[in-house]
Amino acid sequence: MDTQQVKFSDPNVTADGSPRASVSLVQLRALWFNTGSLCNLSCRNCYIESSPTNDSLEYLTLTEVQVFLDEIQNQALGTQFIGLTGGEPFLNPDIIAIMAVILRRGFKLMVLTNAMGPMMKRQAGLLQLQAFYGERLTVRVSVDHYQKALFEAERGAKSWQPMLDGLCWLSEQGFNVDVAGRTCWGEDEASLRQGFDALFKHHRIPTPAFDEERLVLLPEMGAGESVPEVTSACWEKLDVDPSSLMCASSRKVLKRKGASRPDVMACPLLAYDQQFTLGDTLAKAAGSVKLNHPNCSTFCVLGKCQ
Repeated sequence: MDTQQVKFSDPNVTADGSPRASVSLVQLRALWFNTGSLCNLSCRNCYIESSPTNDSLEYLTLTEVQVFLDEIQNQALGTQFIGLTGGEPFLNPDIIAIMAVILRRGFKLMVLTNAMGPMMKRQAGLLQLQAFYGERLTVRVSVDHYQKALFEAERGAKSWQPMLDGLCWLSEQGFNVDVAGRTCWGEDEASLRQGFDALFKHHRIPTPAFDEERLVLLPEMGAGESVPEVTSACWEKLDVDPSSLMCASSRKVLKRKGASRPDVMACPLLAYDQQFTLGDTLAKAAGSVKLNHPNCSTFCVLGKCQ
């Protein structure tokens, strides 16, 4: 049997028989909605395999989103932050209406986007939302690298300029703009931030490149035999507080193709692994999460992405 399968085959114990680490939900501070897996791009290392043809996750509708917003408010869960991801969220036909109802109910909202054509077709709706709710709306643009050649190595030929046009438009219109880069290029963090800083200054983009919350540099997802498992003893050894991990404060809603209703996933980064499907309500998804996936180790615990 493949070593990786042995490692992550039992939710309760690791390959060497040690108790597997788990994380309890402390409070649902953030709820993410996957608005659908379709995207205008086919990126080389997309964690959710989004593409123009991957419709394995259906578009969420406004009504389906409202059900979960109602649960948050009716159950006084205290959730303040809502995130929208994809695929490319701006391909979803209901996206502006979904954003509007989230903001109207008083949540802080972040939308993850590649800032290309699908977003630019929504300029009028975005500007209306900006006018009414601008302080609580953030758009996070995926910019894998500050150099065109490396960016297009990930995103495809002729993808740089449309991204840059969208990024500049958001900045010119006064949106709160964050950027997500990647750390897979063999550069240290200081060099990456310096490179992004030069890019931002050249194009008069006010996003502060040395602010870790405004320019997020994401570690790569785990794969391969070398990925270590996380045991219950690792918290002290690694000096990691389990309550700092995403699954201690976040959940994600998605709808699989052909399903009658959406499901709630334990992790915002996992979409297809059924062991992380916790139920169809936030109440059912309030339990603890076993860290039985390579991403738990490399992205969250070792990558310290919180």
